[in-house]
Amino acid sequence: MCAFPQTKASLDWSNLSFSYMDTGSRYRACYRNGSWDAHMSADKNITLPEGSQALNYGQQCFEGLKAYTTASGDVVLFRPDMNLARINRSARRLLMQEIPADIFMEGLERVVRENYAFVPPYGHGASLYLRPLYLGIGDNLGLKSASEFLFTVYCSPVGPYYKDGFKPIHLMVSDYDRAAPHGTGNVKVGGNYAAGLLASQEARQKGFAEAIFLDATTRTYIDEVGTSNFFGITADNTLITPVSSSILESITRLSLVEVAQSMGMKVEQRPVALSELENFVEAGCCGTAAVITPISHVTSGERTYQFGDGVSAGQMTTRLYERLFDIQLGKDEEFSHWLHKVI
Repeated sequence: MCAFPQTKASLDWSNLSFSYMDTGSRYRACYRNGSWDAHMSADKNITLPEGSQALNYGQQCFEGLKAYTTASGDVVLFRPDMNLARINRSARRLLMQEIPADIFMEGLERVVRENYAFVPPYGHGASLYLRPLYLGIGDNLGLKSASEFLFTVYCSPVGPYYKDGFKPIHLMVSDYDRAAPHGTGNVKVGGNYAAGLLASQEARQKGFAEAIFLDATTRTYIDEVGTSNFFGITADNTLITPVSSSILESITRLSLVEVAQSMGMKVEQRPVALSELENFVEAGCCGTAAVITPISHVTSGERTYQFGDGVSAGQMTTRLYERLFDIQLGKDEEFSHWLHKVI
């Protein structure tokens, strides 16, 4: 197993897709009999007892974050403390043992260091995506919380989530529900994403980039866009983002709100009715994978809402994207405290 420093892998950094690549080293920590045991592994495969709660009852949650090479050559993580807080909110909701901060951060840092060869160099628009994954494991048959838990962190160098990068996308309002009221829509568990697979597939088969979901109670309020949070911008430069108990609290969205306020924009975080789309001059979705993706159109049944000229990204959406990306690359002093230096 290689240790830092390493020669960079021979990859076409500017043309990476958002896909899995085995980098050769990942972190594993098992909670058993009241204590944690951690190690690095070269094996990408995980062997679990067939009775594991993660396999039978969906007792699992995960996170996603990125490591970047900054303009000064440092390798940093973007707000990992918020990922720690969120994975433990998910864990509490699923009756899983909370992950100690030292275990979580050790996993992130060791994976970045030991896979340094796969951290994209500065200036290529790519990053190292990290996936902390948490599973309830052990011999079991009945419905109850696991007594043992496996925490693992693996990584992959990635390019843009959408193949066209920062280009506006066309969304279709789905007839399916993503999450039930008072369910698990506000935590990052695998079942939420499995529930959206069919909706995403149908949207793409009809020529759209992704599905946008409405609330499951009234089907009149905007919930999420595939794996991302939604935002709209009005003509007076007010950024509006939906709030509900079924929406995952996106770290990118929370960051976007602070950045927008620092740029003098007004911000409203509240329920957003589908009918309000006609009031937005710009719209977008945001999340760890895509960062910010502009939206050109949203189609709901026979009606299509258009934002801006329907072709290019809006001015404020572009400014927000560029500012957030500058922060992640260490080029913005105001929000430099959001970066956690690893190397």
